[in-house]
Amino acid sequence: MTQRRLGLLLAASLAVLLLAVWVVNHQSGAGTSYAGKAVLPGLESALNSVTEVRITGAGGVHTTIDKGTRLWMVRERGYPADSGKLRKLLIDLGELKIVERKTRLAQNYPILGVQNVTSPKASGVRVDVITPHRTWSLIVGGTANDNNCYVRVVDHKQSLLASPLVTVAAKPAGWVEPVILDLGQKRIRDIVERPAKGRSFRISRAKASQADFTVQGIPPGRKLDRAGAADAMASALSNLTLEDLRKAASPPKGALLSHAVVDTFGGLEVDITGYKAGKGGKHYIQVVAHGSGKKAASRAARINARVRGWQYEIPGYRYRQIFQPLSGLLAPLPHPKKH
Repeated sequence: MTQRRLGLLLAASLAVLLLAVWVVNHQSGAGTSYAGKAVLPGLESALNSVTEVRITGAGGVHTTIDKGTRLWMVRERGYPADSGKLRKLLIDLGELKIVERKTRLAQNYPILGVQNVTSPKASGVRVDVITPHRTWSLIVGGTANDNNCYVRVVDHKQSLLASPLVTVAAKPAGWVEPVILDLGQKRIRDIVERPAKGRSFRISRAKASQADFTVQGIPPGRKLDRAGAADAMASALSNLTLEDLRKAASPPKGALLSHAVVDTFGGLEVDITGYKAGKGGKHYIQVVAHGSGKKAASRAARINARVRGWQYEIPGYRYRQIFQPLSGLLAPLPHPKKH
């Protein structure tokens, strides 16, 4: 083989290799021409004009967040939205940039979680961000790593790897303002417990600097398990968050009601009624606040304006902390001696 012919063959092979690389890059988006471009052009500059956000998952699960006159509201619950969480979502969507292009083939969308949410097996979530002049619609799929996620603009074939990482919950419970009450332990002066079962009792302290709560109502011959056994009860309302909520209704027939009255050093009093919905069921509470003095009355009014007419589903461990039975604070009875 002549040197000239060998050179021609090498040149042809190189051309084929370069063509193959170009094809792969063109199909997968590994080239740099798209990297760094906005996934949703124009959204970042329009965030202040957003009036509605719709979030849809598979099976018809959906959440609509509307911008009211004062607050963002979750339409499906009629309750204030978690504005901080919503703000982060909108900022992340506005800043979302292409890392690289991925598949254009619909049969491969499920691998990335970017198929249409009308599919019952869809794992992604559709987000529609609405302004008076334009709507941006995106399917947010799976997570690639700590920084990137897979997305696809609705009605576009091209899927994308994008950054920053966006995670979206489709259920309304994931978007309501989560904090029910936030009364730190240092503020608690007195708690009267009337559990569904067992005897009533009271824990209290004379001043906020007192380390441990005293317990009144201990049966004769019994004692606390430890000096600060009741202290954890006073932290039960610190950053108390919900799992879901519903309009207040009568407890189901046969439900056993527990009641706790929490009094603070500032004159704010909070009455909490709770019940467990069936064996192994959910835990619900209702809250009413009262205030002694102008400042406490004002705070009670703000609390009542938000919680009135609602039942909150809370985690079981928090429910047990709020409605702690007296038996849970006492040292075990000694075992009878065997004769």
